[in-house]
Amino acid sequence: MKKIIVFATLGCASLWVHAQAYPNKPVTIVVPFAAGGPTDRSARDLAEALRKPLGGVVSILVDNAAGAGGSVGASKVAKAAPDGYTLLMHHISMATMPSLFRVLPFKVESDFEYLGMVSDVPMTLIGRPTLPAKNFKELQTWIGQNHGKINLGNAGVGSASHLCGLLFQNAVQVDMTTVPYRGTAPAMTDLIGGQIDLMCDQTTNTSSQIEAKKVVGYAVTTAKPLTTAALRDLPTLQAAGLKGFEVSVWQGLYAPKGTPPEILTKLNTALRAALKDPEFIKKQEGLGAVVYTDNRLDPVEHKKFVIAEIAKWSPIIKAAGVYAD
Repeated sequence: MKKIIVFATLGCASLWVHAQAYPNKPVTIVVPFAAGGPTDRSARDLAEALRKPLGGVVSILVDNAAGAGGSVGASKVAKAAPDGYTLLMHHISMATMPSLFRVLPFKVESDFEYLGMVSDVPMTLIGRPTLPAKNFKELQTWIGQNHGKINLGNAGVGSASHLCGLLFQNAVQVDMTTVPYRGTAPAMTDLIGGQIDLMCDQTTNTSSQIEAKKVVGYAVTTAKPLTTAALRDLPTLQAAGLKGFEVSVWQGLYAPKGTPPEILTKLNTALRAALKDPEFIKKQEGLGAVVYTDNRLDPVEHKKFVIAEIAKWSPIIKAAGVYAD
């Protein structure tokens, strides 16, 4: 019995020393989407901001593991060694994958350690430039007059624009023909060209098009109006009458389940410091994102938020009968 106690004590001491030395080799942040997108850009900015609070002596790399609506990269991290050297930066899909996929190789609620929320990108409802409706009130009238004839584009099944579109249809209680594309760029091209009528997408993709008057901006999906030049005149969908309508593309940071508590604490402390970095904040604002400062920086609150989002999206996705696999 004494030998067992001695060995157990030595094991705990080894874990403590390992945590104290962390990090002593490169840390990788897995992004489950292609390079160049909003999540990828945010992850690269975060990687730079994390270096100093993590000691400033190791590299923090970004690995783009795209595919299957973000599930490929998430699965890679879920299966990684729980040592703090492989992390996941993922967005709203963490809450929608459980409903969009019939089978997932991981469980969102139990196969990850939640480290805290990072940033939030609002969305906008936009329309083709030839639509007769020039504001949201007129758009509501037009929608009512064109029931069953409206084409609603999105960047692909399971994308943020797809989810926002589903929520919008549910809110106005009008069926529209959903037109999925392979990314935002081709969808935006067809919206500008008049091949589709409406789309809901991130401000990072819509602001410049609204400002250039290539599309019509109708509303934002935030609880409060936005202040940027291109969007400050747009009402919120809640203020326009769609009570409870609020959706954004939030980003969070995760580690594999079983990562030692001491390392999780170091990562959360470093994340909090990184999100206060003026340069990181400036870069995120340039992407149209808002950096989190509330209690969702706490891992427990982060997890509560994601579970609540799963409950929010599940009935909407199931009612629409859409699947990503």
